Amino acid sequence: MIVRLFGIMALAWAFGFALFMLLLPKPLDGFTSDAIVVPTGGAGRIDRGIALLRDHQAKRMLVTGVAPGVRPIDLALEYRTSPALFACCIDLGADAVDTRSNAEETAQWVRVHKYRSVRLVTSDWHVARARMELAAALDKNVVILGDGVPGTPRLGTLVNEYNKLILRRIALWIGYGG
Repeated sequence: MIVRLFGIMALAWAFGFALFMLLLPKPLDGFTSDAIVVPTGGAGRIDRGIALLRDHQAKRMLVTGVAPGVRPIDLALEYRTSPALFACCIDLGADAVDTRSNAEETAQWVRVHKYRSVRLVTSDWHVARARMELAAALDKNVVILGDGVPGTPRLGTLVNEYNKLILRRIALWIGYGG
């Protein structure tokens, strides 16, 4: 009986992981939102956010999880972007250190600006968990659009992310940290 239970759990995990891999979000084109949120930590994320902002796909952008001491001019130079764009339309959040605190920092920023729709720009393999954390932190009436930046993560990274997604989903279901 126990062996069957573990077998069923292993099959369910494998099936879920296959779905996770097959359904990685793509870049979201053709949609506008009030704001763009970009958690730091992955290649192409900030570039994608800046491109969307330049294309008038949102009014403002938050880069959450920026290292303390990083200034807007530092990022403007690194991403070859006008400092004026950073001055008018890009905020830097330095309080977050992980996905959960990115969501908390973002939720506070969204509330201050009274935004009703947010485009979450992050690595394709990270969208599901980042979106889940953001949904748990935000008011229910805020629409979250997931915008996946294509990446080439290692299998271990994908397995780790899938396991984190499952564990965090369970934690939220039982009311821990939500």
